[in-house]
Amino acid sequence: MPHRLPPLLERVGRAAVGGVAELGFAASLLGQSLYWLALGRARGQPVRLAPIFAQGMDIGIAALPIITVLAATIGLMLAIQGIYTLKTFGAESRVTLGVALSTVREFSPLITGILVAGRSGSALAARLGTMRINQEIDALTVMGIAPVRFLVVPPLVAMAVLMPLLTLWADLVSLAAAGLYIAAELQTGFAAYADEVLSLLKLNDLMHGLAKSAIFAVLVTIVGVVNGASVSGGAEGVGRMTTRSVVQAISAIVVTDMIFVFMVTR
Repeated sequence: MPHRLPPLLERVGRAAVGGVAELGFAASLLGQSLYWLALGRARGQPVRLAPIFAQGMDIGIAALPIITVLAATIGLMLAIQGIYTLKTFGAESRVTLGVALSTVREFSPLITGILVAGRSGSALAARLGTMRINQEIDALTVMGIAPVRFLVVPPLVAMAVLMPLLTLWADLVSLAAAGLYIAAELQTGFAAYADEVLSLLKLNDLMHGLAKSAIFAVLVTIVGVVNGASVSGGAEGVGRMTTRSVVQAISAIVVTDMIFVFMVTR
């Protein structure tokens, strides 16, 4: 056993150094993105709106069907489980409170972030990985075009704008689907359910979920770019780093969600 310890320590050390290097690279990308977003026009390389809108169409509009389906499913699931659980205590009439708060504060931003990470984050990593393999990123540098300004800033801006909007849409769909079931199961009107939701929810609850979704947007974009820019080994490397991007983005979303909730609710 003792003779296996040095190789183990070496692997752990290399993994730790690699992780720190990736964190530094991610921080550098975020800083450069903010720099080009703020000073790009002054440097003669402004961030153009056309790529941002193109990224927005792919990230936002194209993702609406799947987000609508899953948001409605989550709303129905919460309503069914909530009524079933609260019947034990004879308090099924309070199900609206649990559904409204859990949807707006937790489930909508979390599900939206995971969906966007699996759909758009992986696509971003694959695209950048393919460009790296084909040396297109090096070609941009030779042409005098800043790769970060050209490749990173548009998806970052589009993601930061559209992720909260998608989360807001998921809120509406989830609450509407849950309301239809609750109104039918408890034999109350949908209008009464809507009034109760509006009376229970505060602006702080809504902003809680939207703020988290904006943080998730930055995480998904940066993780996708870091993994895409780290591709090596041809097509197999692209597939490996794309999968790694999805796993890391979802893990980062869940961990960040836990930390955010812990800090805000203290």
